[in-house]
Amino acid sequence: MQNIVATLLLLVLSLAAFAQKGFKVVPLGVKGGTMDGNLSAYLLAPAGSDAYVCLDAGTVSNGIEKAIEKKTFNVNGETVLKKYIKGYLISHPHLDHISGMVINSVDDTVKQVYAMEHCIGVMKAHYFNWQSWPNLANDGNAPALNKYRYQQLSEGEETPLAETRMSVRAFPLSHSKPYSSTAFLVKSGESYALYFGDTGPDEVEKTDHMRRVWAAVAPLVKSGQLTGVFLEVSYPNAQPDRHLYGHLTPKWFIQEFEVLAGLTGKERLRGLNVVVTHIKPTGNNEEIIRKELNAGNTLGLRLIFPEQGVKFELN
Repeated sequence: MQNIVATLLLLVLSLAAFAQKGFKVVPLGVKGGTMDGNLSAYLLAPAGSDAYVCLDAGTVSNGIEKAIEKKTFNVNGETVLKKYIKGYLISHPHLDHISGMVINSVDDTVKQVYAMEHCIGVMKAHYFNWQSWPNLANDGNAPALNKYRYQQLSEGEETPLAETRMSVRAFPLSHSKPYSSTAFLVKSGESYALYFGDTGPDEVEKTDHMRRVWAAVAPLVKSGQLTGVFLEVSYPNAQPDRHLYGHLTPKWFIQEFEVLAGLTGKERLRGLNVVVTHIKPTGNNEEIIRKELNAGNTLGLRLIFPEQGVKFELN
């Protein structure tokens, strides 16, 4: 009888964990630009799970250690790297979004690396090539050591994320034409999170990439299934458009959400979780950007300024 009760209790707890909505996030790196121990990387897992995917990977080990210091993890760094992180989603191949993954690859375990075609091409040609770094991937310059397995993402196509309860759809972005980046729409159950890699505004980049992403997620905003958006702001408003280099300012950040509001209605965006990423920590940029974002936030977005190593939830 006791065994039956214990089994039923375990089943109930398992179903409850599976039914949890939303995501938990552990920022391993939050800055843009030159702060090499704190560059773009966000662990994302379904609520109630420790099976994470890493959204970009500019900083990995240092971010894990910061998270352990802040009691976000109660295991050692090796366990987080080798067991908790199940794969990497790389938006584009700039060093501040990929160097942590490359450096840690020697000590890492077998994992999937998800990216669009151009990004995988750069990784093969310029990083895992036996000149910049050993080829720990499954393709490229011989011998390919087959630890990291490239998985090419196609626009809008849903791809399962191995060893997690998540899947992803990828969308191309313009990061100072002709260079590209990626937005990732991650799904867990009926919950979604949207992560933008580096991107310029459509109006400056002369593309419709951002609008296409907004159109894809507008129904999820209306249904309340989009738990949060990660979007970059690299420079204060004083930065001239001709010197944005494929990035956003607070003005353009808010203007892009106005585009989404036009598809959903402004009232739908009130209280939407928006994680502000990639602030370049030059001078007093961070203070200025925070003030400009808060002053321009007429939509009532719930702006989240992440701190390295400090977990938060999106639900």
